[in-house]
Amino acid sequence: MDKLNLMKTANEVRKSIVTAVHSAKAGHPGGSLSAADIFTYLYFEEMNIDPADPKKADRDRFVLSKGHTAPGLYSVLAERGYFPKEDLKTLRHTGSYLQGHPDMKHIPGVDMSSGSLGQGISAAVGMALAAKLTDADYRVYTLLGDGEIQEGQVWEASMLAAHRKLDNLVVIVDNNNLQIDGPITEVNSPYPIDKKFEAFNFHVINIDGNDFDQIDAAFKEAKTVKGQPTAIIAKTVKGKGVSYMENNAGWHGKAPNDEEYKIAMEDLEKVGEALCQM
Repeated sequence: MDKLNLMKTANEVRKSIVTAVHSAKAGHPGGSLSAADIFTYLYFEEMNIDPADPKKADRDRFVLSKGHTAPGLYSVLAERGYFPKEDLKTLRHTGSYLQGHPDMKHIPGVDMSSGSLGQGISAAVGMALAAKLTDADYRVYTLLGDGEIQEGQVWEASMLAAHRKLDNLVVIVDNNNLQIDGPITEVNSPYPIDKKFEAFNFHVINIDGNDFDQIDAAFKEAKTVKGQPTAIIAKTVKGKGVSYMENNAGWHGKAPNDEEYKIAMEDLEKVGEALCQM
């Protein structure tokens, strides 16, 4: 898929995120929107996957370590054809298979149940190690929040990943600089994030995580790395695409009301119209 179509697809994913969270009257839009471009690139360009065969043995694996941004993952899975987009409106409803956090037992395309912060990367490291031990050639991707990397378990997993030379593992940090209580610098600063991963013997790539050219170059570079895992530190804008949500920590875990939903969709429609004229 070319860059323009990736941008158009990411905008549709953002519309679905806002629609799902609005319908649920709960959820986490901010970090879902910041990571929408990365979700889109992974599922439409990078990963070896097949929506018609979600459990195929040689598929690439993805673990959403920051599991609360499930609306972002669900939206891209629906856009890719794993389940009907209409089902996104059942997010968090009683009886819906689309729970507040990813559930591998009930949602097609979800490789790991997640939500307890810090644990997803450990599961991803286990998957990557399993591939090495069985001579399988699938790759493993995991997306972490920058607030999440305050968890010690993240670094225990990283230490093992480097020790076992898991060059089939790509760790992506959604560095939008905000967590539920405010700027990560004020809560418990993990900076410099790149230097920390380098110290754990990762190959590190810093990018603008809302720029498809840089996203594309980073994942291509990661595939050339041998003998060590890769960490992509993706600088993003929390709430990207929705005017009043951008860089606003208050939208970490809050649903828009009807009026706010209308404004958000108008914002995203304008983006879509602009892309159609490119």
